[in-house]
Formats: sequence, C-alpha cells, structure tokens
Amino acid sequence: MPQELWPNLAAMFFCQVDKLRDKPFLWAKRDGAYRPLNWGDAAARVTALARGLLNLGVEPGDRVVLVSENRPAWLISDVAIMTVGAIAVPAYTTNTEDDHLHILTDSGAKGVIVSTRKLAERLMPAAARAPDLKFMIAIEPPDIDQLSGFDLHQLDEVQNMGRSGSENVVELAGRWKAEDTACVIYTSGTGGAPKGVMLSHKAILHNCAGAKDALTEIGLGDETFLSFLPLSHSYEHTAGQFFPISIGAEIYYAESVETLGNNMLEAKPTIMTAVPRLYEMLHQRITAGVKKTGGGKEKLFMKALALGRRRHAGERLRLGEKIQDLVLDKLVRDKVRARFGGRLKALVSGGAPLNPDIGIFFTALGLRLLQGYGQTETAPVVSVNRASLVKMHTVGPPLLDTEVKIADDGEILVRGDLVMQGYWGKEDETRETIVDGWIHTGDIGEFDEDGYLMITDRKKDIIVNSGGDNLAPQRIEGIICLEPEIAQAMVYGDKHPHITALLVPDEEWLKEWSKDTGKSAKLSDVSRDEELITALRPAMDRINKGLSNIEKVRRFMVAEEPFTIDNAQLTPTMKVRRHKLNEVYGERLERLYS
Repeated sequence: MPQELWPNLAAMFFCQVDKLRDKPFLWAKRDGAYRPLNWGDAAARVTALARGLLNLGVEPGDRVVLVSENRPAWLISDVAIMTVGAIAVPAYTTNTEDDHLHILTDSGAKGVIVSTRKLAERLMPAAARAPDLKFMIAIEPPDIDQLSGFDLHQLDEVQNMGRSGSENVVELAGRWKAEDTACVIYTSGTGGAPKGVMLSHKAILHNCAGAKDALTEIGLGDETFLSFLPLSHSYEHTAGQFFPISIGAEIYYAESVETLGNNMLEAKPTIMTAVPRLYEMLHQRITAGVKKTGGGKEKLFMKALALGRRRHAGERLRLGEKIQDLVLDKLVRDKVRARFGGRLKALVSGGAPLNPDIGIFFTALGLRLLQGYGQTETAPVVSVNRASLVKMHTVGPPLLDTEVKIADDGEILVRGDLVMQGYWGKEDETRETIVDGWIHTGDIGEFDEDGYLMITDRKKDIIVNSGGDNLAPQRIEGIICLEPEIAQAMVYGDKHPHITALLVPDEEWLKEWSKDTGKSAKLSDVSRDEELITALRPAMDRINKGLSNIEKVRRFMVAEEPFTIDNAQLTPTMKVRRHKLNEVYGERLERLYS
C-alpha cells in the first residue's frame, strides 16, 4: 500500500510488516549486548496485546495511558492501542504523582500501561485516585499489592490472553479513519499545567510524508535511528518512532543519556533527532576534551574547525588550504564522526531554538546538522532545513503540503493536515488557538529571501523592558551558554530597565575554581559567594561585547543547584521552565534591581 493511501498509523505498521517481516526492527540491550526483534515478531506481540486489550473491554475512543522509558514494549503498546481504535496517552517517566493524577483524570483514561516497578510505585497512588481507571498493565511484574478500584495485570498475561483469541486485528486496524484521534499528548508544561493535544492519524502521517520529502536529499535507504529523547514527547513520538516505521528503518533504544556515547558507537545510527540542549552538552564535552589534550592535537582541531567554518560561510579556500582541509578531514573530522558511530547522514535538531554557532561547530567538524521547527500542536514538525542549503540562523522551509504565514504582529500561523484537532476537554482554548483553520503558534518569526523561516522567539516569553524594547531571552541564553564557564542560564528583566541573569556554572570549571580557592564545589554552598561572582564576571564581560546595549546583562546571580528535570526546572526535553525558576529565584532576581 503506497504511503499516501495508509488510512492510519496502525495500518501503516502492518503494511510495513508484510514487506519486512524477517528483517531486524527493534534493538534493545539484553545481557549487556544489543539484540534485535524482527518486524514479524514485533507484529505478533502487537497482535497479541491488541486482542488482550479487547478482552479487557477497551473500545474505540477509550484512552490508555502509557508510562515507560524508551523500549520495544513502548512501540508495541502504542501501536496495539491504536490497532483497536483506542487513543494512546503518553506520559513522562519523570511525572510526579500529581502529574499522573492530572493526566489520568483529565483524559478519563480507562487503562494504563507501565514498565518498571519504580515507575509503578510512583504511578499507583495516582491510579488509585483516578475515577475512570479500570485496569493497569505492568510490563515488569510490580512488587505491589493489588489495590481496589482497578484490575492489575502483567503484560505477559494480557498477551497470552490475546494469543488464544481469533480476532483479525490487521483487518480491525484498517477500519480506523485518518481523521480519528490517534493520541493525546500532554504538553511539557513550560508555562503551567499541561494540556492534552489531540493528534489525528492524518496529522502524524502528514509529518512522516513531509520528513521523507525533506530528507530525500541525504539519500534515504536502509536507515538506523537511535531513540533516546522521551517517546512521550511529540517530537520523538513522530520523528523517532512513526517516521522510522514509515521508511522501514531499524530503531535502537539508548540505555540513558549518560550511556549515549557508547550507544552511538554500538548502534552506528544514520539519523539522530535531538534537542539543542544535547548538542550544547556535546559541544562542551568535545571542546573541553580538546583543551585538556592541548598541544599539536588541539592546534589541528582548531584549524579543522576554522576551515570548516569558512567553507560553511561560502568562502573559497586557496589551493594550499584545500589540501590542508582534506588532510584535516582524515586527521580530525573522521575521528569526530567515528565518535557518533561513523555512519551519520544527518543530525536533526528540534524542540527549541538552536544557537547557530553550535550548528556551525558540528557542520565544520563534518557532521551535517539540520535545524527544524514545530510544536506538539503541529504533530510536531512544521519546517526543517534541507541538506542542499543549510542556513543555521533559520529553521528551513515548511514541510510538503504545509502552509505557513506571518500575521501582522509577527506571529507564525500554520495550516494543513498536521494541525491538532484541539486541546482535550478545552474548547475555549482550542478556539483561541485555531482560528479559521490556522493554528496560532505563539512564536514570532519571518521568512528570508529563500523562503526559509526564521524564529525570533516565543510570543509569551518575550521580555518587554521598561523602555518598551522587545527582547528574545532564548537567543541571549544561547549566547551565554557558549562560554566554557557557564552550563545553564535564564535571563530576566520584563518591565525592568535592563537584563539580569541566573547562571549555573559548568561543573568541571566549578571543580577547578574550588580547587584553586579551597572552597566547596557544591553550588548550594557557594552560590552567594562574591568570589564566585567575581570569577564569572570575565565570562559575562565577553558575552556582553557581542550583545546590543539593550541585551547586555548588567547583573547576575548564581543558582543554588543545576536546572534539572528532577527539580522541575527543566522539562523532560530540557527546556527551561521559567515559571518554576521565577518561583524559586524571583525575589533574589528582583533584588538585583535595587
């Protein structure tokens, strides 16, 4: 069945199974080594679980919440839910009990599938209070007593139940329309309580077709993806799961962010999707490692970087420089590419604005990096750079069959099959966001001469100083975090005469400062230490030289701990939660103006 004729995501999966049945599909670590699950075996598990869900009373339109780290069972559960016409509701593994209760209650979930014992322990108290919940399925047997109010099952039990069934689930999967709701994905809550975004099968299929069209230039063939962003996020859900399915690719599941380096060497991915924060971390690690090595190797690296940057800028190299560049490609860039597995065709960045300097850094080192743009409400990708013309200060042209226009106030508006159906249970907010078929993204931008979209900033995040000037905080924060002394930053200054900043020093730099001064390397001990502020001031002076007068950071303070997912100061995709940081540090930041 051609891509354009797939009626829904589950039907797409079974169609690919018919063609690829015996080929490796899903790779996960078992007993210390990656082991594959082929397409046919994955389909057998989807079929068994789908029948099991039917036996548990799941009906078309029912919501089933999925709480799991990235693993084969995640995809199998997701597709099985959609196969029976139910609606998948992915939830972050980092959710608190209150977060889980909000999603279970708000969605009116009939069931929930959870992976590990640890996650089940956090989920169970919320599940016990969820009024509509009828069952819980545990992928790993939970060490928890049965609670009243809902039935507790093990995944193996439900699948065995399904194996004895006779329902033709492939035929069943083909019944659902493209316009039916495939999933409800809750936003990550950068500005408050998460909202459930209803995405149709059609919206995600539109993204898959658009991504395939956009990436044709890199030579799509037998592709391998490494999945490590949370599958509960729309970006990974589409780009790291359903898009690979649509092109018949293999998917490796990373063990963790900490093991990502080793997992890249093992998986040898051809395409990787990630958020800017990851590229920032990799940039810091690579530059710190080179600096520590020093000597001739550092000189070669810096020369390769300089020549690569000039090539990216369109400068013509002299004959001697061309020869030198070819030599450095073998001596430096090949080694960098090898650290990423040696087969990468493209790194794709999305989820938040990427500092252009970071993108140019990787490009100069021989790694193609394509920045894209989107949001959960657009399934999620709206635009992406093309390999034939990469413009780091842009997010590329719109995807195939995607309309984008700029409103009079600069807001980006999007129309097409990718637009969400609305916010679950929030008709008023839906009407405010989708007007005459155009989704109001809340982002500010403009098109360049090549039709490439440029994002200025979030409409809601824009700082308006007391002089009436509009400032983009994410741009300033990206520049600040390029300095080796600084790992994280949030700028502040709405309705104030100038900008201030909250900084998190780089961990290795802080250790060195601690060694030199004899003081603690624990942030909570030294965050208010004037010596630390003084030591960071040269970095801020360098930053300010590259900023306009109204963007300059006049004063700054140091955070008491890094921004993390666990302390709720970062979203699961590592975006800064401004409202959370303002709750903790708002009073101290205000005192910087006194």
